[in-house]
Amino acid sequence: MSNEINVLVVYDSGTGNTEKMAFAVAEGAKEVEGAKVTVKRADKTKLEDLLKADAIIVGSPTYYGQMSSKIKALFDKSVEIHGELEGKVGAAFTSSGGTATGAETTLLSIIEAMLIHGMIIQGRARGKHYGAAAVGKPNKRELEVCRELGRRTAKLAYKLKHGGEK
Repeated sequence: MSNEINVLVVYDSGTGNTEKMAFAVAEGAKEVEGAKVTVKRADKTKLEDLLKADAIIVGSPTYYGQMSSKIKALFDKSVEIHGELEGKVGAAFTSSGGTATGAETTLLSIIEAMLIHGMIIQGRARGKHYGAAAVGKPNKRELEVCRELGRRTAKLAYKLKHGGEK
């Protein structure tokens, strides 16, 4: 058995802010030995990509407190593989236009779809409980939280797939 894990970072971005976060998440995941990381825009992601992944980290801009239509379209299409994502690790991140503008509900909308698929969600005990979030262009600290999300999610996927610490 290979010690490799496949981490898929899926994102949508209108202004480039969520895209910056996606690549920071990927940087963090790549720090985990054996992690093969792929970053894809939601509208370029195929169901086969989801099936191949051990961990799926999804990022969306906050639109009316929900995930974007492109992220939602991917989840809607994933009904075709319902049950086949069970046991995979999931995590979420978002960028929003301001404070108290729906970032937490956006993260929860992504996590809700993952839970319906039977995925295992990577949370965080110290702040940013539901995932990484930024207001506008992500700053240095917010990008580090993204990298941490990638690392923690990849480590959890490794533990679940290989039964040990990485």
